[in-house]
Amino acid sequence: MKIFIKNMVCGRCISAVSTIFEEFSIKTTQISLGEVETLDEISKNDIQLIENRLKEIGFERIKDAMHQLVDKIKNLIIIKIGKLDIDEDFLLSKYLSSELHKDYSTLSKTFSQNENITVEQFFILQKIEKVKELLLYNEFNLTEIAGKLGYKSVQHLSSQFRSTTGFTPTEFKKLKVHDRKPLDKV
Repeated sequence: MKIFIKNMVCGRCISAVSTIFEEFSIKTTQISLGEVETLDEISKNDIQLIENRLKEIGFERIKDAMHQLVDKIKNLIIIKIGKLDIDEDFLLSKYLSSELHKDYSTLSKTFSQNENITVEQFFILQKIEKVKELLLYNEFNLTEIAGKLGYKSVQHLSSQFRSTTGFTPTEFKKLKVHDRKPLDKV
């Protein structure tokens, strides 16, 4: 049985969801971002208990196909950005179509109708959150960050960062309070 779960964005999320299924002694065959596959069918009562437990820690079961698709799109984008290996010529449309085996216009329309922003806007917001994280960690300079996130230049990154946050990357680093959002809240 497959169960789709919203707001799973990292390895710790997988661990937390795994713990819930263990609490209920439900054997799983696979747990990945946004998806749990169980060995056996789960009773309606157990599903309700799992849903309640998931909500307690910030997750939610996704019941319809449209929301499952939107969640898959989000997870693919978050994973891609997290790898820090986006080429300059990266095409989001080609990537999502290839990964989900669907026409990009269908994916884009479904996403926009459910999220009230475009897939591209979501992609940019996720990249900006990753830039904030990398700036605060001081692991990479701005040129390296631009290269790892597929920006054609530091100027392009800085311009997009400023239009999204209201600050240049340098100004952001100097702030005492860094306005970062959890990835599942972007």
